[in-house]
Parts: sequence; structure tokens; C-alpha cells
Amino acid sequence: MRVYVVHYSEIALKGKNRSYFERKLVGNLRRKLGDGGIKIRREYGRIVIDSGDERIENVLRKTPGVKYSALAEMVEPDIGLIAEKAIEFAPDSGTFRVETKRSYKEFPMNSMEVNRLIGERILRVKKNLKVDLKNPENTVYIEISKDHAYIYSGRIEGVGGLPAGVSGKVVALISGGIDSPVSAFMAMKRGAEVVAVHFFNSTIHSPSVRKKIHDLVGKLSEYHRIKLYMVPFVQIQREIIAKIPADYRMVVYRRSMMRMASMIAERENAKAIFTGDNLGQVASQTLDNMRTIYEAAQYPVLTPLIGLDKDEIIEVARKIGTYEISILPYEDCCSLLVSRHPATKTTPEDVMRFESFCNLQEEDAVENAEVYEYGF
Repeated sequence: MRVYVVHYSEIALKGKNRSYFERKLVGNLRRKLGDGGIKIRREYGRIVIDSGDERIENVLRKTPGVKYSALAEMVEPDIGLIAEKAIEFAPDSGTFRVETKRSYKEFPMNSMEVNRLIGERILRVKKNLKVDLKNPENTVYIEISKDHAYIYSGRIEGVGGLPAGVSGKVVALISGGIDSPVSAFMAMKRGAEVVAVHFFNSTIHSPSVRKKIHDLVGKLSEYHRIKLYMVPFVQIQREIIAKIPADYRMVVYRRSMMRMASMIAERENAKAIFTGDNLGQVASQTLDNMRTIYEAAQYPVLTPLIGLDKDEIIEVARKIGTYEISILPYEDCCSLLVSRHPATKTTPEDVMRFESFCNLQEEDAVENAEVYEYGF
């Protein structure tokens, strides 16, 4: 019988909480695979999906918590049956090795003995094969549990990390650029459930901007379900342009964004705010300005990209599928706020003095937000 064998990494280190993390991962897989009657079960050290449907592969590639998986042949834990299937998985030529893991230690042979015996039987049939234990072209994997043995030859790399949801809920700010979707993805990878927030302006470019944000969030929802708040910003933007000196507008805007994100976090019972900030990349991301901006938040502000360079961020964006969407041209609500010489060394006290001149109506903006759900 063909099944998918699913492996994790960090979950194995969770001690007494390991069962909770495994159940969360199984629950996420069940939700993503739907109600098609597919059986998912936990064994020690692995999760097994009793189906060989190749469509499952894409789900396993995009589920946080899965380190790697494999489409395997499941047989009884009998050395003769194991050898028969191992021969089928072995290539006809080149180099190979056999790699065995036993979670059932009462099996009559240890891993090295299984490797040696299975390797010998493969060589009897596949005359053009050679053994290479260090750098083989192919590996035949064998996993032996109490009730079953699993044989496969190729691994499907996953996201890794922790199952989404085990770390609680966070608000992730989505701008439409390259960085912020990567930040939201990294929150998912560390076990967070994400509520995305985008602040939009009403211009002739609005339809294309809105579509871009929906496309980005839709792509992220392939990894885990995600809720999107589209918060209208036009009235706040007009007030900032009318009342705030040009050099300070961006910082005031970002502080306003933090306050509104905090309101949404309270509404959603989220515990933190994720941003795509990257130290020194733009004027609003100097240490002084980030201190001023984050001071307005009522929740911890987490910045997973803070020490990455642009090439590293782009590499992740390409991997998760958001890059091609992010580079599409668009006009976000910051574009009208940018000064030729923005202030780079602000203080909360200076900016709060400017804010005292404004009526930003942030509560109204949050109340009028449009809310969408993806992957629920």
C-alpha cells in the first residue's frame, strides 16, 4: 500500500508537550486535505497519511511543521517483504546506499544489519549498481515500526519549523512589497496564526493594489489559513499631509499604523505585531525611527527580517511564491507621504507633539475595515 510518511524536526524536542504539537500538525493536515476520507495517524516519530494520492505532495510541501515527507510503500515488518520492496525502489545503475531507522527496537535485526542484508539482496538483482556510503547518487530509505515497515527512495522537502497555531495569533502588516509577505510567512513557520492587515488609499490605482494584496494573502494561505483586514487610510492620510511637516509624515503614518494594528490585535486576541522592517533599508527603518514608531504599539513588535540582506529576503520570497506578485507595480498609501529628505533621527516626544495637532480618526478606520478569510 502506498502511503505518505511525514517527518518533523523541532517537535521531537518538545518533551512532554510533544503530543500537543503532533496533534496540532495532524489537525492542520486534516483541514488542508479536506473531508475526503483520508486517514491520518500518528506513530512514534512520524505521521502517516494512508493515501498515495500525489496531490497530497503539494500540501506537505507547504505545511509548517513538516520537515520532509515521502511517498512510501507500506508492508508488514518482515525482512523478506522489506527486501522485495527495497529492490523495486533501488535504481538500475549508479551508486546507492540503504539507510534504516528502527523505532521498534525489538525487531530482530539492528539498523546496520538491515542495511547490510538489504544492500546485498539489491546487488544480487541490480548488477550495475555500486555501493557508496558517503556520497551516493541514490538512497533507499527503510523505516521499521512495530506494525509496519516503510520503504521509499526520495524525500519531499517541507517548510520545517512548527505547526501553525501552536504559538498563538499575531497581526502581520502587509504592504504589497517583497518584505512583508516574507515576514508573515516566517511568523507562520514559527507556529503563529496570522491576521494580515493592509492600509489602503482610494486612488485610480486602487483596483490593482487591492488585487495585488488579495493575491499575496491568497498565496500565503497555501501555507496556513489567514484572515485579512483591509483598512481605509484616505482620511488619515489627508490629515497627516495637512498637519504634519513633510519630513515627519512617514514616521507619523507608521505610528498610526501601529496603533490601528494594536486595535486589531486586541479584537483578534493576537499577542504581537509582525512587520517586514529591515534595519537601515529605508529612512523609516533607522534605529531611532523604529524606536519612535514601535513606541506607539500596544503589543510587542517582532521583525524577523531585521538582520537579513535584500538577496536573502528575495530568496525566501521566491521559494514561497510571493516574489513574482510582490514585484508587480503598485502605488501604496505611503507613496504620497515620502519626503525627499525624511527625518532619520526622530524621538517619540517630538513626533507626539506633531500628532497633537491631528485628528486621525483611527478607531473609525478600523471599524470600517473590510475583512476576508482565506483557507478557512
